[in-house]
Amino acid sequence: MSTVNLSGPSAVRKLKDKIALVLVCLAFALAVIPLVAVLWTVVKNGLKRFDGTFFSHSMNAIGARDAGGGAYHAIIGTIEQVGLASVIAIPIGILTAVYLVEYGGNSRLARVVTFFVDVMTGVPSIVSGLFIFAFWIKLLGFQYMGFAGSIALSILMMPTVVRAAEEMLKLVPNDLREASYALGVPRWRTICFVVLPTAFTGIITGVMLAVARVMGETAPLLVTVWVTTAINNNPFKDPQMALPLFVWDQAQLPQQVAIDRAWAGALTLILFVMVLNLAARLIARLRKPVTR
Repeated sequence: MSTVNLSGPSAVRKLKDKIALVLVCLAFALAVIPLVAVLWTVVKNGLKRFDGTFFSHSMNAIGARDAGGGAYHAIIGTIEQVGLASVIAIPIGILTAVYLVEYGGNSRLARVVTFFVDVMTGVPSIVSGLFIFAFWIKLLGFQYMGFAGSIALSILMMPTVVRAAEEMLKLVPNDLREASYALGVPRWRTICFVVLPTAFTGIITGVMLAVARVMGETAPLLVTVWVTTAINNNPFKDPQMALPLFVWDQAQLPQQVAIDRAWAGALTLILFVMVLNLAARLIARLRKPVTR
């Protein structure tokens, strides 16, 4: 009886597998090196002013050459502006995704909505800021305020939320929907209590990606919120600072004390995004559907 010798082809496959593994690891290293370099630079320079004063004081009455001062007013502004933008964008984005997946099908309206979502995905951030500036401030006559920046940020958030929620809803097996319909459950209850909880983890991840994207935006805030050194807890009145604006404002000054404050602001912004992502992962894990 003759035997088939597979040692040759098997050795070639193993060699190709090792080469592919090496190339993947090399690509991963090339992608990680710039990220680690940026993080290390921000942490090393940001720790110089990462103290209690930085988080408890504003820049009011602090000159460019003066030591001290902090980003308390900018932190408050970022939390309020991003929070309001999330309140606006997340419900609209999720409801739009539900319509496209559950109701729209291949209708003309669904195609139009999909087209405009694709267009909004590629819109530069400054364009949304200029649109709100022209409509909210110039046309309607409102003043610079945190809420105007929130509207501009919500425009940037919506397409990301829609796309992420849409893809997650498409991954929900149709068997779950059909089983719910077979039990006599209405469509809207099936969506609320079966489809959305099943896709909850992925939706939360997409929402956090959208929040992380807009949290570092500077251009739309510069033309809608403006810059201030005082604490403003009311996002519906007067200019209000934000962390990206704080970093931009301090980084353009030639004094080293201002540069140190800019690095500390950048480090604070990175920590904000990291904490939000960790919180989102924790919430998604706690709310993950239990399978038996």
